[in-house]
Amino acid sequence: MLILNLAVFVAILFLLARIYKSTQKLGQTVFIGLVLGLASGVILQTFYEKPIIDSTLDWINLIGNGYVRLLQMIVMPLVFVSILSAITRLKEAGALGKISFSVLSVLLVTTAISAVIGIALVYLFDLSAEGLVAGTREIAAQEKVVGRAEQVSNLSVPAMLLSFIPRNPFLELTGANPTSIISVVIFSALLGFAALSLGKEDRDLGERIALGVETLNKLVMRLVRFVIRLTPYGVFALMIKMAATSQWSDIVNLGSFIVASYIAMALMFVVHGILLFVAKVNPLDYYKKVLPTLSFAFTSRSSAATIPLNIETQTNKLGNNSVIANFAATFGATIGQNGCAGIYPAMLAVMIAPTVGVDPFSLNYILTLILVVAISSFGIAGVGGGATFAAIVVLSTLNLPIELVGLLISVEPLIDMGRTALNVNGAMVAGTITNKWVKPE
Repeated sequence: MLILNLAVFVAILFLLARIYKSTQKLGQTVFIGLVLGLASGVILQTFYEKPIIDSTLDWINLIGNGYVRLLQMIVMPLVFVSILSAITRLKEAGALGKISFSVLSVLLVTTAISAVIGIALVYLFDLSAEGLVAGTREIAAQEKVVGRAEQVSNLSVPAMLLSFIPRNPFLELTGANPTSIISVVIFSALLGFAALSLGKEDRDLGERIALGVETLNKLVMRLVRFVIRLTPYGVFALMIKMAATSQWSDIVNLGSFIVASYIAMALMFVVHGILLFVAKVNPLDYYKKVLPTLSFAFTSRSSAATIPLNIETQTNKLGNNSVIANFAATFGATIGQNGCAGIYPAMLAVMIAPTVGVDPFSLNYILTLILVVAISSFGIAGVGGGATFAAIVVLSTLNLPIELVGLLISVEPLIDMGRTALNVNGAMVAGTITNKWVKPE
């Protein structure tokens, strides 16, 4: 049966290749791959025993996880080179401050709005952490959460901001820390300012530096385009894994929380659309252009891995300035994540509060929670598990029991898919709105 399954898998890969070759529409092909992957995963789980499913997924993961690794491979070089290249082309360095302020403002404001929506959905669905049943996986998850809490027990806002400053830029380029992306942004920005300064002193030298950086940027971008063309196949394989390994009984048991979470996310997508409309951007046209990127974010569950697609979509499809696109994509992967750092920790904080005798709907608690969510959204790692980290920070700050985070571990992957797509969309919206507000030369 393994041979048959793999033969069908390869045949569908060739089908996707034919579709893309004939249509040249990446977004359409990605969506078809997503649907075919979902159907294939459901069939695997329905008609096969676990040993066959596991052995099949071992081979399928070569495509899915391999694609994710390729994207992860190019994230740091892309962030470093593209930001350095963009800054060396700036005529007015002061525009960088306006860009950073605008992007961060949109990210933090939308995160605060997402927290409000999360609180409202908990109220409307009358959700509570009381009565949740802890199985073997949940107990193990609780122990893991307590272990992670020790890493952030002494975390403060000054300490978090200090962690952004790179101590060893070469180490940060390896992605060694959760805030490595921001550290690389800071290092490349400082290097760009140094290049601008040299250009003012020696115009010929400045032009040679800019030419060398631009040449390297074109090389990296060509590699990025090679990898992005593999998106339909990566999404197809990742969706098979998700559908084949989901525990449907857990999904049914925690159905209300899942439904409330996705309604909250859907409302935030609407909020994004309204903000775009106010900024005189057609929301329908926008969502049509970003759909392939959101599809990959949905299946990969990694905002960081989506950075190359994010930047490519902003610059080539949305027409955003390259400096703005790079800052929005990289900041959005670690700061102000609407799903992981906004909706999720806010919902958990409201659900858990009654278990320790706190009224979660008092005005004082809600305002405090919104402020804590917005501030703690700095430095959330843009990879799977970032939402758990954000929840630990928020719950610890509010003196709530963090062990209960583990009780939702059974449906975590399913919800995390939607959260990641929302995170990435928030970054692209921040870039698009900033592109309307700020016009760097």
